[in-house]
Amino acid sequence: MRIDYAARMFTSFIDKWALDPAGEPILTRTSRLLPVRWRGLPAMLKVADEPEEISGGRLMKWWDGHGAARVYAATDNAILIERSDSRRSLFHMAMTGSDDAVTRIICRTVASLHAPRPSPPAGLAPLERWFQALAPAARIHGGVLGTCADAARFLFSAPGAPVVLHGDIHHGNILDFDDRGWLAIDPKGLLGERGFDYANLFCNPELPLGTFPGRLHGQLAVVAHEARLEPRRLLHWIVAYAGLSAAWFLGDGENPESTLTIAEIAAAELHG
Repeated sequence: MRIDYAARMFTSFIDKWALDPAGEPILTRTSRLLPVRWRGLPAMLKVADEPEEISGGRLMKWWDGHGAARVYAATDNAILIERSDSRRSLFHMAMTGSDDAVTRIICRTVASLHAPRPSPPAGLAPLERWFQALAPAARIHGGVLGTCADAARFLFSAPGAPVVLHGDIHHGNILDFDDRGWLAIDPKGLLGERGFDYANLFCNPELPLGTFPGRLHGQLAVVAHEARLEPRRLLHWIVAYAGLSAAWFLGDGENPESTLTIAEIAAAELHG
C-alpha cells in the first residue's frame, strides 16, 4: 500500500530506507510517525520534532532491543523501530481483571531497561531538572501540591544511585511483541533514581482504575515486591510524580483532577 500523503511527508526516509507506507501518519505535539514495512517486516518510522524525543531515540538505539523495541535504522532525529501487530493491550488487561499481572509485566520490563550497560547515551536529562515545574505550581496552587513538592525535596536531598530511566512508563508504552515479550517504546531519556519509573505507572490519568479505593495500596505491595523497593520510598516517588504530572496539566491549561486525586491517595497512604 502506498499512501501519497505519507510519501510527501516522509519522502527522504522512505527513500533512504526503502520503506513501504502501511498506514496513515500519526501526528503528535512532539513527533511524526508512520506505520511502514521494512524488508517485509512491520516497522514504525518516527521523526522527532523536540529535543526530548531525539534523546529518546538515542536511548532506544542504546537499549539495542533489550527491554525495548528494536531499532532497525536511525539518524539524528529519526528512528525506524520494530512495530507490534499484537491485539493484546496492557490497558485492556488491567481493566478486565488482570491488574496485578499487568503490573508485574510492567515491572519486569522496567527492570530490563534498568539493567547495567556500558556508556549511557549523551543528552539524558537529570531527574531533578525534570521536576522544575513542581515547586512553582505548589506555590501558586497550594493544596496537595505542597505535599508533593515536599516529597520531591525529600527524595532529592538524598538521592539513590542513578540509572538510565525510560521517563514515561505507562500501560500504553509497553507493547506485546509476541515471542520477544512485552517491550517499551517512546522513552524520554532521563537519569535518576529508579523508583521514578515505577512510580510513573501509578499515575496514568487515562486508567480509571488508578483512583479506585484500595487500588494504590494493593499495587504498592505488588510493585515494591517485584522491584525490590522500600514501600515508603516508593510512596514518596508516587506523591512527587503525581504532583509533577498535575503541575504539567495545570501549565497546559488542562484538568489535573485525576493526578491530584492519586497524589492525595498516595499522600494519605504515606502519612496514614
